[in-house]
Amino acid sequence: LVPFISMLFLTLLLLFLALFPGAFNCCTKISEEIPKGILRRVEMFEIQKADGLCHLEAVILYIEGRKFCVSPRIRKVKKWMKKNKHRTPRKKTHGRKQRRTKIIKKKEKKQ
Repeated sequence: LVPFISMLFLTLLLLFLALFPGAFNCCTKISEEIPKGILRRVEMFEIQKADGLCHLEAVILYIEGRKFCVSPRIRKVKKWMKKNKHRTPRKKTHGRKQRRTKIIKKKEKKQ
């Protein structure tokens, strides 16, 4: 009976995670202030709305693989978001960039 119950619990947990993948990514606490140099190091940001699974409005700042949750009402953050609204995640490049080369098809001679 115990193995059955634990297997059922594990199955339900996996089902919940599959149906609601963002449930554990919500900010539960936000900072009302932000240190001076933090915004310069932000690689990407997201806006968390207070609807659906997340019950708190926040701005999620990603810096060196870590996430920081701050209030969207901070004046510095509002100004920074307007200036950087098209900021996208940085993609890591592996080695040198490959050049795109045009392939020129040779015209076949008509016989």
